[in-house]
This record gives sequence, C-alpha cells and structure tokens, in this order.
Amino acid sequence: MQNKGFVKVFAVLLTLVCLFYLSFSFVTQHYNSKAAEYAGGDPAKESAYLDSLSTQKVWLGYTLKQCREMEISLGLDLKGGMNVVLELNVADVIRSLSNNNQDENFNKALDLAYAHQATSQKDFIDLFAEEYKKLDSDARLSAIFSTFELKDKITPQSSDAQVVSVLKQELQSAIDNSFNVLRTRIDRFGVVSPNIQRLETAGRILVELPGVKEPERVRKLLQGSANLEFWETYKLPEIYQQLVAADNVLATILSKEASIDSVATDNVEKIADAADANVSEADSLLAELGQDNKETEANQSMEEFAKQHPLFALLQISQYNGQLSPGSTVGIAHAKDMDKISEYLNMKQVKEVLPRNLALKWGVKAIDDKEQFYELYALKVTNRDGSPALGGDVVTDANADFMQQAGRSEQMVNMVMNAEGSKAWARLTKENIGRQIAIVLDEMVYSAPNVNDEITGGRSQITGHFTPEEAKDLANVLKSGKMAASVHIVQEDVVGPSLGQEAINAGVISFVLALVLLMIYMCAFYGLVPGLIADGALVLNIFFTMGILASFQAVLTLPGIAGMVLTLGMAVDANVLIYERTKEELRAGKSLGKAIADGYGNAFSAIFDSNLTSIITGIVLFYFGTGPIRGFATTMIIGLFASFLTAVFLTRIVYEALLAKDKLKNVTFTTSITKDLLTNPKINFLGARKVGYLIPAGIIVLGAISMMTIGLNNGIDFTGGRNYVIRFDQEVKTDDVRNMLDAQLDGSVSVIQIGTADQVRVSTNYKIEDNDPSVDQEIETKLFEGVKSLLPAGTTLDQFTGTYIQSSQKVGPSMADDIKNAAFLAVIFAMICMAAYILLRFRDVSFSVGAFASVATTTLCIISFYTLLWKVLPFSMEVDQTFIAAILTIIGYSINDTVVVFDRIRETITLYPKRDRYQVINDALNSTLCRTFNTSLTTLVVVLCIFILGGSTIRSFTFAILLGIIVGTYSTLFVATPIAYELQKKKINKKAAAEKAGK
Repeated sequence: MQNKGFVKVFAVLLTLVCLFYLSFSFVTQHYNSKAAEYAGGDPAKESAYLDSLSTQKVWLGYTLKQCREMEISLGLDLKGGMNVVLELNVADVIRSLSNNNQDENFNKALDLAYAHQATSQKDFIDLFAEEYKKLDSDARLSAIFSTFELKDKITPQSSDAQVVSVLKQELQSAIDNSFNVLRTRIDRFGVVSPNIQRLETAGRILVELPGVKEPERVRKLLQGSANLEFWETYKLPEIYQQLVAADNVLATILSKEASIDSVATDNVEKIADAADANVSEADSLLAELGQDNKETEANQSMEEFAKQHPLFALLQISQYNGQLSPGSTVGIAHAKDMDKISEYLNMKQVKEVLPRNLALKWGVKAIDDKEQFYELYALKVTNRDGSPALGGDVVTDANADFMQQAGRSEQMVNMVMNAEGSKAWARLTKENIGRQIAIVLDEMVYSAPNVNDEITGGRSQITGHFTPEEAKDLANVLKSGKMAASVHIVQEDVVGPSLGQEAINAGVISFVLALVLLMIYMCAFYGLVPGLIADGALVLNIFFTMGILASFQAVLTLPGIAGMVLTLGMAVDANVLIYERTKEELRAGKSLGKAIADGYGNAFSAIFDSNLTSIITGIVLFYFGTGPIRGFATTMIIGLFASFLTAVFLTRIVYEALLAKDKLKNVTFTTSITKDLLTNPKINFLGARKVGYLIPAGIIVLGAISMMTIGLNNGIDFTGGRNYVIRFDQEVKTDDVRNMLDAQLDGSVSVIQIGTADQVRVSTNYKIEDNDPSVDQEIETKLFEGVKSLLPAGTTLDQFTGTYIQSSQKVGPSMADDIKNAAFLAVIFAMICMAAYILLRFRDVSFSVGAFASVATTTLCIISFYTLLWKVLPFSMEVDQTFIAAILTIIGYSINDTVVVFDRIRETITLYPKRDRYQVINDALNSTLCRTFNTSLTTLVVVLCIFILGGSTIRSFTFAILLGIIVGTYSTLFVATPIAYELQKKKINKKAAAEKAGK
C-alpha cells in the first residue's frame, strides 16, 4: 500500500486528538460525581460545589468551566430542557423605521409580504419592496423612509435599491441587538451550557436551555420587551450613611435576639437618628472594611463580622486608598451573593432607611477575568412616576468607532438622538456635569459614562476603555431604543428529565446490541480473524466519530445516536465489499497476499463512490435540517469519513503486518456456514424486469389512491400546533382522553399512545396563531382540567405540568410552512444531486436515469406505505422533519447500493466491451449479490435494534429506514439496473443500425 507511513502518522495523530477532546467528558463526569456525592441529593449544594470549582484549573491547565464547554454535551432529548426558536417581527422593525407611517399602500404591502413569506424563499424586505411596487409602480420607498432619524442614510432622492440596502442593514442591527439582549438574559438565568445562535432565516434565533424546569418563566424571560433607559446617579459618599443604617437594620433583623416587629418600630428610628447625629460609626466601619484580611481575621472572625454587618459581608464597598470612591458604584459582590444582596435591599425595613429615590441596579458584565464579581450602581429616580430621566426611544443611531488620543487609538461609541431627545439630553448633561449617567437595558447597567460638559446637538461620544466587542455591544444596546420590534416563539420543545433519561437508556442499549450483533455476524460469516479485524475497525470507527464530535463541541442527540448506529451498518459495507472481492480473487487461484491486495484495490472505487454519495446526502440533510436532524447528519458524515479511514486503510495495514509475519495461513474469508452461500448464483434479474416494474408501480398507485382518500398523517412540523406527552399513573385509553379534552380545546385535538399504555401524546392546533405568552399556560390549564379525573386526588396544576407532562412541543404556522418547504426542496435537491453525481462519475446517462428512477421509486413507495399504514400500525407514523430525514437517508443508502452494482457493470464492460450487455448486467448483479445480501442484512439488523429498543420518539424514523432498506435493495435489482439496461440496449441498437446504414 502506498503512503503507508502517512496513514500511520495520521491515524496516530487523530487518535491523540480524539483522546484529548474525549478526556474532558471524563473529567467533567468525575467532578459531577464528586458534586453529587458531596450534595447528598441537594441540587443547590451540588450547583454551589461545581460553581466553587468553575474557575479552578482541573485538567491540563483548563478550568472546570472550560472543561464543561469542551465536553460532548447531551441534547435536550437526552438531558431534558427547552429548545426555542424566536422570531423578530420584521414588519414591526420596518414600521418603526418609517416612524409608523400610515400610508395605506405601505401598510398593505407589509401585510402582503408577511402573508407571502411562508411560501417564498425571498428575503422579507425584498418581498415588501416588490409588493409595494405592485400596488403603485410610480411610488418611491424614499418617500416613506426619508425620516429625520434616517436623514443621513436615506434622502428623498435615494433609489429603491439604496433604501432596501439601508433597511437590511437596520434589520441586521435589530437582530444583533435582540441576540445580545437574549444572550444576556440567558446568562442571568443561570443555565449550564446554554446555546444561542442565529438561524439562516432573517429574524430567527435558536435558544437551547438544557436542564430547564420552569418553561413558563423562560417564555416570559425570552419574549419580554427590552427597555433602554438613561438614569441619573448618586455618588457613593451621598448615600453611604444610609447604607450603613441599612446594614445595621439587617443585623438587627437577622439577629436571633430581636423580632422583626420590634425592628420595624423602635430600631429603625434609633438608627436613623444615629446616622444623622454621628458619623463615627460609619467612619470606623469604613476603616474596618479597608483593613488587610489578616488584620480582620485577628480582630474578629468572618462569621462574627457577617453577623454584625450582613450587607457589607457580601458587598465590598467601593473605595480607593481608604476613601469612598466618588462614582456611582456602590460596591462589588460575588455572583453567588447577588440574589441575597438584592433580597436584603428589597426588604421593607431596609428600604425605609434608604433614600426614597434610590434605585440600586447591577452591572451587566463581570469586572474580572474569571467572571465572578459584579458592580452595584446607585441610580437616582428623578420622576415622580419612577420612570427614568430619559427613555431610549430618542436614540436614532449608534456605532462603534475609535479615536486617536495621546498617540494611541481608543474605542468609543457615537450616539445620535432625535430633536426631542437632543433637548432633553442637553438639559440632562448640563445638570449632571461631573456625574455619571447610567445606560440601562433590561434592568441591568451596561455603562455609566461620566459627563464632562453639556452636550448639545444630540451627538455624543461615549468612552470607557472598551474592547472592540464591548463597544459594538454597547452600540447595539443604544440602538435597541428605536426598534419597536416584538419577539415571539415560533417553535418550542420542552423535554422532561425523566423522558431524557429513558432516551439515553434506549439509545445506549440499542447501540450496544447493534454493535455486538454486527461483531458476531462478521465473525460468523467471514471467519474469526477477518471478523475480528473488521470488528476492530468498527470500534475504532466509534472512537474516531466520538472524538471528532467532541472536537467540534457537538451536541449528542437521540437521532445522533441513531446516526451513529446506522453508520455502523454502513461501515460494515466497506469491509463486506473488500472481503467479497478478496474471495473472488481467491477463487480465481491467486495467493492470499495477492488476493487481499487486489480485493482492496478493486473494491476501492465502489467504496469511494458509495461513501461519497452518502456524504452528499448528509450535507443536504445538514443544510436543510434543523436541530436534531442536523445532529443526525453531522454524526453520519463524521462516521462515514471514519469508516473510510478504518476500513480501507487501517485494516489493510493490519493485514499486511500479519502477512509479513505469516500469521494468515488458513484464512479463507469463509466459514463452514457461508462457504457455498451465493458463490455462483445464476438468477435472471433482467428477465424478471417487467414483473419487477409492476410491484412498486402497484404500491405507488395504491398509495396515490390512499393519498386522495386518507391522506398522510402530517405532524405539527408541517401543520403547526402543539404536542404534549403526558404520562399517567395507570393505563389509559386514547379515546377516553380525547373525549375529555374535546370540550376544553374546541374539538381541535388528537390523542395517540406513545410507547407504553400509560403514556399518550396530545396534539392540538388550538390558538396556535395567537402569540400571547399566556396561551401556553392557558392550554396547560385546559389539559389539566380535562384529564383531572385520571390523576390522583389533590394533584395541583404545578404538579401536573412538572411531573405528568413529560415533554411539550410547539410549532407556529409560519415556522411550519418554512419547514415543509425546506423538506420538499431537500428531497428534490438530494435526488438531483445523486443523479448528477452518477452522471459525472460514470459518464453515461443511462446510469444516471436508472439511479434517479430507483431513488424516486423508493421514496414514493415509502410515502405510499405511510399513507396506507398510519391508521393500522400501533405507533405514530407522522410525516415530519424526522420522516424527511429518513427519506434523505434512504436516498443515500439506495444510491450506495446502486453505485456498487453500476461500478461492477462498468468494470466488466471495460474488460469485455464486446460481450452481450444483457449477460454483462446479469453477471454484475449476480456477482455482487452476496455483497448486497450482506450489507442489506447487517444494516437491517442494526436498524431493527433501534426500531425495537431505541424508544418511541424515533420509532417512525427507524420504520421508514427499515422500509427504505428493503425497497431500496429491491429497486437496485429490479428498477435501477433494468432501466439502465433498457437505455443502453436502445443506444447499442441505434448505433448498430447507424453502422449498418453506413455500410
């Protein structure tokens, strides 16, 4: 084998890389186990233990937090949690950019664009521009958008193309801001390993929150409007005495010797008097807070200090050289203490000693590299209604820039306000020279720049030693004030932790069983040594796949496990091809070493083509799919690359090493069971081609009739709606549950059994077009009221949603239309890609047409089976995203099989160009029959394991693949190859006729 040294070095390096990345998962698992042991079942203690170690270096110089980011994460279907797709209302953004223009055609064009977006792949703004032109061909967009706020970007003379370009830039700015706001909110929510990313569709953002158990709180958090505000501030020395008084009040409240009632009457007055009359206590406390840690410990223990000064034990007062800091920063606190400090400061008795117009708010970002400490700011409420000094809606533009100062460049943010805001800003800055003005979004302080002079004209520059990223973020925050855009959930999945654990168990069991069966099968069919070498390749394949997944920081989902198991079946195909070719060479009388070398060489092109076609399918899946489907595609693509490396190169190195040591004397690649199996079959496949055409044609015709009468069982991915998986304490009948819920949900409900007899899935499209966040809670209440009689007496709504609802899913109508369109395009695009590749690879249109006809037949047959059987079989057979993923996988698998046969036909034609084509094709089908049988059987066994043991959530997916393996194999033998023969025969006859006529 050429380049053996390179392959060895590459394999060793890849092994080391995989070991490195996989090690993080073992490290985090170790510390998770230690935390669980320490906590003894207390989640709060477990979380506190892990938080305490998060910044500690625990492995190869990496902190525990970094290790957790590097590990293979479990998807929501395995871990439980919440997956949400949010959509920014683009129409709202455009309306706000027009200053809510009331032009009839403008608003009608927006409505039409919104309606057409579901069925169009065009950008929303392009659709809007087209609709506006249709309504009035002479109208100019600049007439709508040449507002005061956009005067520097759009003039009355601007062309429509220029206006569209500006609108797209402004929309992207709104999306960036929404993304940043959501990211900050999620960070504050405290979820471990959250994932937030922009999606291809403009205005959509994906949020994944593993382990979340409060979906209603998350919905409110994510869909709440973001309010930009400008606040005046206090200087710390102005409120320090009151903070000391608040600390004393807290000490009294928390003391075991005093009651809360007595504090509320006597002690508050006493402390307030003391604060006014004498500051010696405050001065001594300031001195004490400024002491060295060792001196503090010498005078009194921290425990004693915390009893006497509960607030200042958690909040470190801002000071410099023993003096109070002059700014608005009250102090610094550890992240874990922030909630407790806020709780203290919101106590009624504490508020009574603090200034009535004081508002204390936390900074949005940590001030240290380890992201542990945050600042608390003192804001001044200057309006009677508690509103800020200035609202953010006056900001018309903001951008990050840099300025040259003292020979160096410094990041800054330019801010522009409208006419109304300019006047208010001039007054505000004039009154606060030498003070800070806090920029607040979502109740968090993003920046508190100092005012040096009165700022007129509405243009300001904000500096503050920003990094480029911080300056950009602040600019986006400032621009949020003018974007009156709502964000609503268009897709949602909530999976309970118990359902996730069941999915893990099901996935692992199916994976292990499939691996064991494959190993046994290979040894039983090809002999112990070849079987063990192939099994070793399978184990290496799994190791490399997991290692590469870890290096990509991929998320492992249940479909991902299914993809890995399916890859095992497809990986065996390469070994089968090599072994079958080697057996042919041995039967031809070649020596073992020569037969193995020729077996690898002759099988290479078929392995390469079949793997590449499957990878193309995986790429199509990844491009058009979302969420778990992408996980499946990623795992499959990586697994195919790994199988190519292990089966084609590494196993050959092993064989060459064993041959060099003369360790393969009696290897025949057969056993007593398989010695004569399909050794020299003589089946006339082409002779049966007409019957072969009729069987799938009959299935497709029946399917078409069923489609027109019964239809397909479309899932909510394609129709829009909500799914709830509910598990009861006893077996229930689906008809009973449906009857109970019909009245509650206006009859728009269906109920099917999922998995066991005590678990059902309720589907409804009740109020699916209503984006009000309260609708989700309303439906959960209706479900609870409907099935209350099936629950134990005394069960509350919270117990029902937290314990009995195992998972929930929501897909909005617009999202459903997008998914449906993407699915249709994915299937068509995959078929075209397969046909194009076959044409490119084999340079013969007959092969390309045959391959396309085969995959089309396979696809249509499976759809036919789904429309014929979905009311008969005892499990869900919905047509949804996972079904489309199965169809695409089957297209790849079917082509894989077809390519192997076509490769043999091409090889035989090259060797014997004048041999009768009928005989050539029949011989090719018969010579590859053992390989077809082995590959189909091994893949069938693997998928059968997933189907039986993989859990109810992917049963429909695996059933489609089972059908695809059977129908795809049939189509290769009786559709693809016969059609290729028919076309080649016609071409040969035409050529012969032309030659005869030429004579």
